[in-house]
Amino acid sequence: MISRTPTYQGRPYDRPDEELVDQGLPFDVTTLLNRRQVFRALGLGAGVAGLAACGVGASSSPSPSASSSSAASSSASTGSAADALTEIPDETAGPYPGDGSNGPDVLEQSGIVRSDLRSSFGSASGTAEGVPMTLTLAIRDLAQGGVPFAGVAVYVWHCTREGGYSLYSDGVTEENFLRGVQVAGEDGTVSFTSIVPACYSGRWPHVHFEVYPDQASITDSTKAIATSQVALPKDLCDAVYATEGYSASVANLARVSLADDNVFGDDSGAHQLATVSGSVAKGYAVSLTVGVDTTTTPSGGSGGGSTGGGPGNGKPPSGFPTGGPSIPPGR
Repeated sequence: MISRTPTYQGRPYDRPDEELVDQGLPFDVTTLLNRRQVFRALGLGAGVAGLAACGVGASSSPSPSASSSSAASSSASTGSAADALTEIPDETAGPYPGDGSNGPDVLEQSGIVRSDLRSSFGSASGTAEGVPMTLTLAIRDLAQGGVPFAGVAVYVWHCTREGGYSLYSDGVTEENFLRGVQVAGEDGTVSFTSIVPACYSGRWPHVHFEVYPDQASITDSTKAIATSQVALPKDLCDAVYATEGYSASVANLARVSLADDNVFGDDSGAHQLATVSGSVAKGYAVSLTVGVDTTTTPSGGSGGGSTGGGPGNGKPPSGFPTGGPSIPPGR
């Protein structure tokens, strides 16, 4: 009896007793190369060849060789994503940083390292009301190829739903809510529970943040390795500002755009516009990947009277009722 060795595209199986999907990596690679040659001859792009590669060795139970190929592909994709990530634009910290560079220094206070920013801490006792928001920042170390930036300390702050800043605005100078620090773990990620901030006159809705090399550095604002702002998407703002407590933001948002904003206007917030999921009823999850390059010199930070974070040096934002927001004591 004549023994016939199975073939595929005219080539005999490397493993005659196994299925096509179990012929091993060398066989799969040869098949892929042959297909790419055909695609080139037809004038088709690499994207089509990539689709063909996905079909090589496909089965509901991948072989070890298929797993190796998949891992290599995943690694390449991760590298491409890191290459595409750019350094977060340096921005002013504005006139309400609370980091000691322009008046109050909340970073010197015990309790500033926390994840829930809605209530004040220490001797203060107020609570900021508003639609719940979870803010997640994934910090990436561009100097090391875009790996997670473990151990960095991230300080976040933003205004209330009425548009005031704790420590600075009338009515909330004794409060320190909507400010806090988290230290990134091995995944380089920090997460904060807060509320959606208002839109005050002249600025697109935003969240400020500073990145420090470690927790020990947060008491010196000059040690920040990045200072920037997160832009909130318009769809989120439109939905939230239609709810109780945000009424003044509706008119303010109508008078500003990302393209005209004095911070995000350079590129309409291309590298600072957050991604969002959720709803008013359930709250929103807001996230942004932040590329930090320690080989460059930071050019942002607090400028005292700079208008990048608000309309003036130490003065509460305009466009809201005189006297600032009223915060119930003990809440």
